Formats: sequence, structure tokens, C-alpha cells
Amino acid sequence: MKNRKVLLPALLSIALVFSLILPASAAGASATMPLPDDCSISHLAIDSSSLVSAMALNTPQGNVTPMVATGSFHMVGLKSDGTVIATGDNSVGQCNVGNWSGIVRVAAGVAHTVGLESDGTVIAMGDNSVGQCNVGNWTDIVQVAAGGGNTVGLKSDGTVVAVGWHYYGQLNVGDWTDIVWVAAGQDYSMGVKSDGRVVAVGDNEYNQCNVGGWTDIVQVAAGVAHTVGLKSDGTVVAVGEKRSGECNIGDWTDIVQVGAGVAHTVGLKSDGTVVAVGDNQFGECDVGGWTDIIQIAASGFLHTVGLKSDGTVVAVGNRYWGQCNVGGWTDIIRVAAGAGHTVGLKDGGTVVAVGYNHWGQCNVGGWTDITRVAAGDLHTVGVKSDGTVVAVGDNSNGQCNVGSWTDIVQVAAGDRHTVGVKSDSTVVAVGDNSNGQCNVSGWTDIIYVAAGRDCTVGIKRDGIVVTVGDDYDGQSDAGNWTDITQVSAGDLHTVGVKSDGTVVAMGSNSSGQCDVDNWTDIVQVAAGWDRTVGLKSDGTVVAVGDNSSGQCDVGNWTDIIQVAAGSYHTVGLKGDGTVVAAGPEITLAKWNLGVVDYILTISSTAGGSVTTPDEGVFTYNAGLMVRVVAEPEKGYRFVNWTGDVDTIANVDAALTIITMSGNYSITANFEEKPPINWPLIGGIIAAVVTVGLVIFFVRRKRAAETKGG
Repeated sequence: MKNRKVLLPALLSIALVFSLILPASAAGASATMPLPDDCSISHLAIDSSSLVSAMALNTPQGNVTPMVATGSFHMVGLKSDGTVIATGDNSVGQCNVGNWSGIVRVAAGVAHTVGLESDGTVIAMGDNSVGQCNVGNWTDIVQVAAGGGNTVGLKSDGTVVAVGWHYYGQLNVGDWTDIVWVAAGQDYSMGVKSDGRVVAVGDNEYNQCNVGGWTDIVQVAAGVAHTVGLKSDGTVVAVGEKRSGECNIGDWTDIVQVGAGVAHTVGLKSDGTVVAVGDNQFGECDVGGWTDIIQIAASGFLHTVGLKSDGTVVAVGNRYWGQCNVGGWTDIIRVAAGAGHTVGLKDGGTVVAVGYNHWGQCNVGGWTDITRVAAGDLHTVGVKSDGTVVAVGDNSNGQCNVGSWTDIVQVAAGDRHTVGVKSDSTVVAVGDNSNGQCNVSGWTDIIYVAAGRDCTVGIKRDGIVVTVGDDYDGQSDAGNWTDITQVSAGDLHTVGVKSDGTVVAMGSNSSGQCDVDNWTDIVQVAAGWDRTVGLKSDGTVVAVGDNSSGQCDVGNWTDIIQVAAGSYHTVGLKGDGTVVAAGPEITLAKWNLGVVDYILTISSTAGGSVTTPDEGVFTYNAGLMVRVVAEPEKGYRFVNWTGDVDTIANVDAALTIITMSGNYSITANFEEKPPINWPLIGGIIAAVVTVGLVIFFVRRKRAAETKGG
């Protein structure tokens, strides 16, 4: 009762204070206190329809947004007319996309290719050993992703479907909802939810699926064992394997797209330049000079691809080792081609080389007095004028152990073995002999040798051919050949030129590499991985076999005096000492996926402006992700974006991204901040003080009563 006598006057005084300071208009309504001018709070999430609209059925005005995708050893390009082209490894049909049409998106897995059709159905080609191409019954799909052996599809309702390899649980996406973006890694699957959070299933050996704490994500990329996430503010996060530095992205800013390869990470900046970190042994991170890029792909085995705004394509890394960069070579008298490198012998006895150099097979700059060269899979061999031999490159099988050789007049280099003809017509060999390809010690009267993957072929002085080594595909069945003047051995086939200019071939014909029966007037042949090249006496060149990387595109070559064939490229020496080449890089340089431009009109209401890119009318390439930034003036605050906002990542964020999938007009809206209600603040302070005083006096009275009692 005594406490009640003290509390009642205090509560009445509080009520009196509030009745005096609250304005009449606030009665029955809630009051808010605005933040100071330099303070802002925004939730940078993704609207549930934004990325689905941007990345799905992108066919406004009948145009398709061009894009590129990379598999382990193949590359796919979507043209603006909805057709698809592909280059690279086609061993399981992953490049057989020539008849595809009406495609709006493509994805490339390790050895399969997936296409999203404009009606929401999906097609796939290539390796289907674990069912990764079983997408024939999919419908209502708006985005696809392809991983190591799995394919993932995002449906328009935000749910996800998946097929293929399931050993690590990477297909457990049946309960996913509200998804706006999917990605597929080597053995795991990723999904971005509309609120910017990320979900993942599958292999987590390197913590690549530990994305539960990520927020504000607008795009993810999945590599073999690391995952990269792009935040709406242009910064990047990463988890997973980091031994090669592939997760060193903490200082990246202004990024609009990310890609993840085996052990490298690539980021596209808003100005069209590209950054990359991680493993660079194949040059897959050599993107520093790239400009005007609108899309990147890095999910390939060890390479990076960029789509330029003019529709052309650039690439670095694996399978694009620079082995065709021979445009500046002059004064060459002989060429040789390895798996991924090209060697040129100059008329002064020096040697040049370009291409894949991981094993040092291009380290020939110090060679002098060389009279002949040969290129194996990963090694290079040179014969000096005194008959000794030098070699550089991979020596894991002893294929470079030629230091003791003398009196050599010709050499040949196979995948992992080296063969030499001595001046007395006997033959020596070193290197891998697992198939008997080095058993040449009894050969005599030999005038020329050739080395294939696992076999060795020799021509005797009388035109008879002898062979040793692997004969699984019949590539060594040359015992009945006669009148042969030159031979060449490929991966699993052997080719011979007869003195009358006709050609014979034996071995695997899986790509038509032995279809040389109608060739005439041939003076030299070269056998590549799955193809055969023939030099005619008039200096023109013919070729048959695998042309997935453009390595058979030699129809317009003239004035050629020697040809060489590598695994995926062909080299020709011209009469003037210059060199031409055909292969992956040359094919890629011819790609033009088309150009589709859209207009973005930006304006603002009173109280602020759009500072990035600015206000006005701008033209951008289709599919480009454009960062927009709205800044309020003092006394105002940003409200939202209005207009054509379907592809804006977050309409309520002042800093966000819009994906150009059509002609858009957007407005940044601002409103005046309400004045600070100082009477309200004063009342709250007074109330707090009053309550504090009441508590103080109550406690004091209790203490006095206790002491007095």
C-alpha cells in the first residue's frame, strides 16, 4: 500500500508529460524516428522474379541473348538466332549441336551439353553414362546447369529438378523452393533463393557446400571443389578448396558475374574487364588484357572464355595453349606439332616453339646448329649437325634420355617414346616400351621412321614397311605395304604415301581418318590424333577425320611445302618460310555469336539522382548485368525503383543490378525525410527519467523501512 501511494503520482506525471508533448495528429497512430542523413539501412535481397525473368526465356523482339559455356574439353556458343555451335572434344558427341534451334540458354558439363528451348523443354547431347542427358520429359524450365555428371533444371515456380550421377547426393533438390538461380559443380548442386540465401547438396569434402551463412547473393558459380558467390553490392565470397588461391577474392569489387573452374576463379567487372585468381599453369588466368567483355565462362577443365560485346569470343587456358600463334614466324624450314605445342626450325639452325609448356617442351630458345626437329606428346627433340641429339620436356618415361646418341640422321617422337635413325640405317629408341614400341634393335636398312602413340613404323630402303608396338586397332598391320616413300603414325592409325602419290591407311577409322583411298598427287602425309592431313604436289592441302576444333580447315591453304599434325591442331609451312595453322584458336577466332543491343532509360524523382551509370539513355548488350546506384540528397531518402523492374535484383535497394533482357525504362524514387519529432524525443527522455526517479525513491523508501524495522 505504501508503494502504491508512491507509484500512482509517478504514473500520473508520466501520462501528463505525454499528453503535453504528443501532437493531436499522432493520437492513435504509430510514430517513427527517421535516421540521420548519413545512415541508411537496406536489405539487398533478390526479388523472386528477377533472375528468373532475366536468365530464362530471353526472347524479347525475337532475339536470344548470346552466351558461351565451357565443358572439360569442349566449348559451346549460343548465337543470337537461337542456334548453337561447339568446338573441342567430341568423343561422346557433346559437340553435336549443329541442328539445334530455338535455344535460349546453354550449359556444358564435363562431357555433355544441355540446351534450354524457348518452350521450356530441354535437350542434351554427349555422355549419358549416368543418365545426365535424361531431360526429355522436363517442362517449364527457365534455367539449366551442367556439372560433372549431373544436370540441374530450375522451373518457373522456383522448384528444381536434377538427373545424373547421385553418389554424393547432388540430386537431392526435390524439396528446394523459391529458387532463382542454380549451379552445378563437379559433384554438388547449388541454388540461390529469392531472399539471397544459398542452399547446397552433394560432395562437401572441401567445405564447398558450406554456404549456409551467405546472404545477399545474386549469382553463384561452382567449380570442382570450391564455390563462389556474387553479392548484390559487387563483392564476392568463396568457400572450399583454396590451395591454389582460387578463393582469394576478398578484395574484389564492382563484379557483375563470377565463374569457377577446376582451381581458378574469374570475375567480370562492370567496366568489361576481367580479373582471375588461382591456378594458372595453363594460362587460364591470363585475362588481364581483356576488355569489352559481357559474359564469362570458366567451368571448363582448365580454360576461361569471354564473350565480347561485338559477338566475338576470346579464350585462354587448356586446349588453347597458343599452339596456333605462329603468325609472326618467318624464315622457317621445318615444323613439328605435339599434343599442344608447335615447333619451328629456322634456316640458321635455331628453333622456336609456342603452345603448352608445362613440361618445358617449348624451352628450345638456346638450341643451335639443329638440322631436324620432332615433337612428341609432351616433349621436343632436335638433331644437331654433328649427329647428336637434344631433348626437352616430359621425361617421365625416359623419352628424353638421348644424350648418348650419336650419328643420328632422323628422329621421331611418339607420345612417350623417341626413335632415332642412325647413318648406318639402324634404329635406336628410348622411353615407354609397355607395348613393345621401342623394340627396334633388330631393324636394318631403315631410311625413315615415324612414331605414334604406342607404336613405331619404319620404311626400309626397298619401300617395305615394318612396325612394332600396339596393334589393337590394326595400326601396325603394314606388313604388306610396298612402294612406300613416307609414313606417319597417329593415335591409333598409320598412314603411308606411295611413290605414285596415292595413300594407304590402317587402324582406327572412328572419325574417318583413314578415308584416303581417293587421294592422289600426295607428296607428304601427317597423322594427328584422329585425322590425316595430306600435302599435294601443287602446294594445297587436304584433310579427313575429326574436325571438332577446326583442325581440318585447310582447304584454302596454298604454297605449302610441309605439314605437321598435333593432337588438335594442324600446321603448314609455306614456301616463303612463314607458317599457318588451323585448330581450336583459329576456329574460335571465327566465332561470332551475334550482337543484340537493348536500351536502358534511367531517370529519378526530386530529392536525388542516379550516379551509376548516370541518368539518360544508354545502350547495352543483351544479357549484360548493369549496376545502378541511386543517391539521395540531404534531407531525402531512397524509396525504390519503378518502371520495367522485372530483372532488377532488388527494387528496394539503392545499389542493385539490372540484367538487360529487353528495352527498359526505370526510375529511382526519393522522398523527403520527415522532420525529427523533438517533442516526442523529449517526452520519451522525460518519461525514462521519471520512471528512473520513481524506482530510485521506491528503493530508497524500502531501504529506510527495512533499516527502521
